[in-house]
Amino acid sequence: MHDVPTRTGDTTPGAATSGSSGAVAGEREPLSTGLKQRHLTMLGLGGVIGAGLFVGSGAGIAVAGPGIVLSYLIAGALAMLVMRMLGEMSAAMPASGAFSVHAERALGRWAGFSVGWLYWFLLVVVLAVEATGAAQIAHGWVPAVPQWGWVLLFMVVFTVANLSAVKNFGEFEFWFATLKVTAIVLFLGLSVLAVFGVLPDTEPAGLSNLTGHGGLLPHGWGGVVSGVLAVVFAFGGLEVVTIAAAESDDPARAVGRAVRSAVWRILFFYVGSMVVIVTLLPWSSMEPGKSPYVAVLDSIGVPGAGQIMNIVVFVALLSALNANLYGSSRMVFSLAERGEAPRALLKVSGGGVPRRAVLASVTFGFVSVLLNLEWPDSVFLYMLNAVGAVLLFVWGLIAVSQLRLRPRIEREAPGKLALRMWAFPYLTWAALAAMGAVLVLMLTDDTARPQLLWSAGATGAVLLVAGLRELRERRAGR
Repeated sequence: MHDVPTRTGDTTPGAATSGSSGAVAGEREPLSTGLKQRHLTMLGLGGVIGAGLFVGSGAGIAVAGPGIVLSYLIAGALAMLVMRMLGEMSAAMPASGAFSVHAERALGRWAGFSVGWLYWFLLVVVLAVEATGAAQIAHGWVPAVPQWGWVLLFMVVFTVANLSAVKNFGEFEFWFATLKVTAIVLFLGLSVLAVFGVLPDTEPAGLSNLTGHGGLLPHGWGGVVSGVLAVVFAFGGLEVVTIAAAESDDPARAVGRAVRSAVWRILFFYVGSMVVIVTLLPWSSMEPGKSPYVAVLDSIGVPGAGQIMNIVVFVALLSALNANLYGSSRMVFSLAERGEAPRALLKVSGGGVPRRAVLASVTFGFVSVLLNLEWPDSVFLYMLNAVGAVLLFVWGLIAVSQLRLRPRIEREAPGKLALRMWAFPYLTWAALAAMGAVLVLMLTDDTARPQLLWSAGATGAVLLVAGLRELRERRAGR
């Protein structure tokens, strides 16, 4: 895709070439290779374990009851299929732009441009939510420091971490993810003991909470479907591991191992958590916005459950902030490599860090945070709605790209298919159909409809810009 520069201080990579002409590229990124396998494995595991699970799952339980287990199975299966497709392409064609590069190779520059910029916008907007949420928790612990002061501190710390060697980002994420995974494992262990009445002052839970209060499906299959809508976006974030793989010693092997280990374990963590929660507590006691994990820990007598979970959520938010800043900087760097973003962003430090891309992403992140602090219910709400369904657009482009690229890779470099999509092409088509179904559900849901419409508008605007750029270039070519 580009010439690898000789780095002495800040350098600019040579001219990038479009990756759409061939299925497989052999050139390496002009970035550092400081990420180790343990970094990628934990990034894959921890990337989707965040506030959406620890707090947001309560909303899913409230609408689906015990059927939330089925909702998570369905949503998790969809996410697992998408990651398998993405893992297949990323193992064969590692690139810092991951699915944006794949979309360009499969469908043309318009696709790479559109999905790349939409994903960048998604990350820098969600970054503001994470920074604000972490600041609210920290302000509760230390009221003397204003909320904006905490936001500034977090943004500065993670900007510095991302401007330095990539291994610093990897170490931050490794320990953040380790804490989150440890917290879930301990939660599952304690909850299983409570289910069987092994813990002091507990009796076997039995099946009363599953069969009572309306049964396993108190709201029928409609509740399960609503639960899917409530939880499917919690699986967003897995994509960053395929972006990060380009900065490892052996990208093809690293991304394959990370994807294989992550998808099954994450499904186990999510579904396992829901099983023990609805077994130990009546689903009707769950309240949206309140953590069902805290409710379970309180019920089995864990002291300070609320503060323990506050710490876990705090770490989860900082972890997501760090990962999103990293992912957004590498995405915009990849866009610049392919001529889809300003070439000034191609500056790479002597340590292989795209510092201008990091600063561009964090600058917009700061703007987003200010909008969230000053106008959370107006300007920022519109921005948040505009990215509400973008993840499905990204996933859809991943599936379509894999349908186009898989035969090409098999024809040109079959040895690079170290990780293969299951039952190709049938499960890929099934995943696309499921995404279409989720979009239809969003259209019929009063709460989700504004997000879908705003996201459709944002997607349409980016597609229009992409189309106009291609039209201008064709005319210039004549």
